[in-house]
Amino acid sequence: MHRTPTTGSGMIAAAPGRLMAALLAGTLPPLLAYNLPPSPTLLNQCLAVALWGGFVIALMPGGLPLRGRALFAAIAVMAAAVLWSGTAGALPSALTLSALALLAGAAALAWAGSDAARRPDAPAIFGCFAAGLAAAGLLSAGVALVQVFAPDWTDGNVIAHSGLVGRAVGNLRQPNHLCSLLLWGVVGAIGLFELRGLGRAATIALVVLLVFAVELSASRTGALGLVLLALWGLLDRRLSGTARVLLIATPLIYGLSYGAMALYGQWSHQAIGAEARIAAGEATGIDSPNSRPRIWANALSLIAQQPWFGVGFGEFNLAWSLTPFPGRPTAFFDHTHTLPLQLAVELGVPLAALVLGLMVFALWQAWQRSQRADGDAGVAARSAWMLVLLTGLHSLFEYPLWYAYFLLPVAFAWGFALGAPSGEAASAARPKATAWPGTVVGGLLVLGGALAMLDYMRVVAIYAPGTNAGPLQARIGSGQHSVLFAHHADYAAATSADPLPGSLLAFRRAPHYLMDTRLMLAWTRHLAANGQLDRARALAARLREFRNADSDEFFAPCQAGDTQAFQCQPPQAPHGWREFTAE
Repeated sequence: MHRTPTTGSGMIAAAPGRLMAALLAGTLPPLLAYNLPPSPTLLNQCLAVALWGGFVIALMPGGLPLRGRALFAAIAVMAAAVLWSGTAGALPSALTLSALALLAGAAALAWAGSDAARRPDAPAIFGCFAAGLAAAGLLSAGVALVQVFAPDWTDGNVIAHSGLVGRAVGNLRQPNHLCSLLLWGVVGAIGLFELRGLGRAATIALVVLLVFAVELSASRTGALGLVLLALWGLLDRRLSGTARVLLIATPLIYGLSYGAMALYGQWSHQAIGAEARIAAGEATGIDSPNSRPRIWANALSLIAQQPWFGVGFGEFNLAWSLTPFPGRPTAFFDHTHTLPLQLAVELGVPLAALVLGLMVFALWQAWQRSQRADGDAGVAARSAWMLVLLTGLHSLFEYPLWYAYFLLPVAFAWGFALGAPSGEAASAARPKATAWPGTVVGGLLVLGGALAMLDYMRVVAIYAPGTNAGPLQARIGSGQHSVLFAHHADYAAATSADPLPGSLLAFRRAPHYLMDTRLMLAWTRHLAANGQLDRARALAARLREFRNADSDEFFAPCQAGDTQAFQCQPPQAPHGWREFTAE
């Protein structure tokens, strides 16, 4: 297929500001290891919102997003579901606003991507984006090497400690998240090579390194992603021979990496990568009580109980924790770990089917348009589509789209693939549009990310007080007025050893974020102290199902034969989970 003679590296170099914005947005959010409690990823997410907003400013999109209606419709339906849960339902305003803000950011990036794909310099724009992906993958691979082969070098601030012996987790501290970055890096490297922005030897070396790092993570989702990459190389005949062979070889590279690490493990007397996961499985037993099939089974049961309208957006954890499930997983899940079930259990089957149908249709549209695009524009569009497909695979086993540093770049790539022109339209410039809308939207994202970080510091003061911090009660009170993160302050108020003025409000809002043993214990005692003994008995029964060691002392009287303590008595009437939200 004929390609334009302009080199990709030359086109990218012509817009250094755009390239710098893409590199910063692509690398800093997922590579930031430093964090402030209570959330280990909040700084990363605020940084992602601000820096991807900077990328939007650099692109200066204009005009209407006419080529991605299905995707924007899916985002709009999700936003309506969030609003309903926060108004007609009981979802606290902080959780409602943060979800709406992320959806708005996704819409902005999808719009920017769709607009960029219709420009004459679309391949150069994607080249900048791909450079950010490749750089993030390269740096993440470096982190993985240190975590596995030089763990003493990890300090938790520049390079995160791995909590899994012999396995890499990246600076996001999660193997599957690391693998998404590595697989994106492969897509970025192939895209850059095809656009003549990266040499053959460098591309081969980078892909081999990235696949080797996938093996070090021992992520099964990452290994499946390599199969998708191999299929891309097998089926996309418009890629160069080098790119196709390299993609098809990724599973082989993974297999060779596994064999090399097995030999290294025998020599060093330690299990590394996939061998470490196998060894851990043999030590702990494969049939874990916290396996995905167990939480999926519970989610299906909740769907059967509330099939039409679901439990409400953001309410899965609360509804699941307060619904009887003998033999339930012992971990506190805040997500079903698969996007289809998550939407079905929270939105109800009809609305979930609508959202998923719109997303599948948008994915099919993006595939069609990427296939019709020619030359460098086609390479860019097909690479963008692969990134979306890889994230879709990840979303079947986890929830990457709940994190801004995954959601926003995926939205851009999806919009880019949807906006890809075909035939003669590929060489025609998009209708001239003013640049101020993109500048305003990008500026709002930058401002929003900065303000969110400032707002977050109000709850950081509760969990990591500085030298001049005021009394705990005052810090909790200030945190409960946070716009986006009041639930963290509510948790502190609810679990405080001494009753606080905001405790009643805390017990109304904190359970909607994440239930755990400490919160359930405090809530049970609060209900009992306020004369709601039967609700307290019901909540204690749910807590007992988690079989958590932190509740052993609470249930010790029951083990000693006490039948008078309320936690030792069964509830006298059934109590649905929604009854607890009406307190």
